Amino acid sequence: MRAIFLVDNGSLRPAATRNLRRIAALLSQQTGETVCAASLLHSHKIPADELEGTPALTLGPAAERSAEQGATEIIVLPFFFGPSKALTDYLPERMATLQARFPNVSVRVAQPLVDEQGDNDLRLARLLADNVREHLNGTPPRVALVDHGSPIPEVTAVRNRLAGQLSVLLADGAACVAAASMERREGETYRFNEPLLQNLLDNPDFHDGPVVLAMLFLSPGRHAGEEGDIAEICQDAQQRHPALNVATTRLVGEHSGIVDILHSRLCQAIDGQRFLLELPAPDSTLR
Repeated sequence: MRAIFLVDNGSLRPAATRNLRRIAALLSQQTGETVCAASLLHSHKIPADELEGTPALTLGPAAERSAEQGATEIIVLPFFFGPSKALTDYLPERMATLQARFPNVSVRVAQPLVDEQGDNDLRLARLLADNVREHLNGTPPRVALVDHGSPIPEVTAVRNRLAGQLSVLLADGAACVAAASMERREGETYRFNEPLLQNLLDNPDFHDGPVVLAMLFLSPGRHAGEEGDIAEICQDAQQRHPALNVATTRLVGEHSGIVDILHSRLCQAIDGQRFLLELPAPDSTLR
């Protein structure tokens, strides 16, 4: 018996859980298998009455309930752009706890949305390009591809790779494409996140004329949601530079094409073709 979970990092904003549930439902329809929405952390703190009366799930307890009900295989489908430590460190530790209780359960973690070791998959970059083109009107704008910022160089490399692909796809439709982080940790160790969005918008090449902010975020929350951190950064920049005109795209997770990418990652993991992590059942004699 197999249990499949679409997993994000988690948010205290109800809109993030609603979006995760929406995509899990679409995946269930497309695959013919039940895909449950669950977060690694945080979301269980959202009051149920803000989620139509159904509490948000966190992966640990939800996976353990599936094991109690007879599941011997857990498939985790990451709703992440790249291999963050939430996937490579926290998740294996949490699943080891599950396997200590249920030694007949194996866990397989699918590749994130961008598989750096796989084929040159342009689908995510095409989604970003679609979102940017919704804001093209006349003068080619400068485009800033912005993510949260990460302490993991491999995650920032995903963003930079996408920025290069986006530049090629937009071609003459954009004056330029630059990558930026919403925030970064202090110290030289994390300089790879530069430039910060606020600094990019202060650059003379950006603060005069139209700029399209390509949002490398999956769900609305305190960073990318309404009146979130990104909106505040843009408002402050426009106050400093009256000629700056920033248009913000919809989020990647709001594009219908995200379901096809997730479906591919899920099929690869189920078939054993491509996956990020595999945690075999500790006691294989029970399987």
